[in-house]
Amino acid sequence: MPTAIAVTSADLVLPPTDQQTPDAVVLPAPETQPLASAVADLQLLLDRYGHVIVVFPSSVPTATARRLHAVRSLLESDRIALVKSDLPPLGVAVLARQLRQLSACDFSPGVVATAARLLAHYIYAGAVLGSVAKLDRVPVTLKSHVKGWMPGAQFAVLAGPVPQLIRIGPGAEPPAGPEFVTQLVLARGQLQTDWPAGSLVPRWQVQGVQEAPLPAESPRWWGTGRLVEFAAYLPDIAILHQLVSSVRRETCHWCRMELIGDRCGFCSAPVPTAPATATAPPAGRHGPASRVP
Repeated sequence: MPTAIAVTSADLVLPPTDQQTPDAVVLPAPETQPLASAVADLQLLLDRYGHVIVVFPSSVPTATARRLHAVRSLLESDRIALVKSDLPPLGVAVLARQLRQLSACDFSPGVVATAARLLAHYIYAGAVLGSVAKLDRVPVTLKSHVKGWMPGAQFAVLAGPVPQLIRIGPGAEPPAGPEFVTQLVLARGQLQTDWPAGSLVPRWQVQGVQEAPLPAESPRWWGTGRLVEFAAYLPDIAILHQLVSSVRRETCHWCRMELIGDRCGFCSAPVPTAPATATAPPAGRHGPASRVP
């Protein structure tokens, strides 16, 4: 039985990529469901799937984050992973779908949960904005802020993996993109522009474009409703599987879950670092001996 992947709103559920991609579970908002019902529902998920990984943007309302932690605490369960992502909402939706794909593979729940941080580095998430005047999640210069108030100005902003911002205009180059084949998903807000399809597709090795509804959280994340959000990502499950498989696995010293990276996805315990030796080894002819990370 695949590990259950849950999200905090229905607009974070993208269509499956194939018949093997499991559906996501949508957790109701706190204002629509009593705490007791939320606890009971999550217990049923644990009984059915064994483990639950909840994926949500770091920008969710405080009440939503508190509800997630309260339910996990009341269940006293180490089988619930809360995966908070700093990606924009559409990027989080892409990440959740990739974890759904991986959950149907031969990976343990701990590896799937900790794969989120790895996969986020391969999601190029951004937006075309009609203004950057209220954008506070991506570094913006004072000059860009001033231009953000000018009528008709449009900006291409990349939130990750490396933040970038350009003003769209004649001769402007798009943000530096991925060096691998991608697919692109678009979510249109109140801004009318075809810039992502016209400029990103030919330069970002995009082999396919899909459209999705704009997540409700996106205008708040980007500081404006005048936007078109986009995310380029690795679509091939075989490549995702190879990427995750190539990373060294550890066992959490606290809850014994399997993991990749430096922190457990279920209990958040860090991987212990090796104690420093009292005496450094002698340097060779070509300098200090290198250490494999």
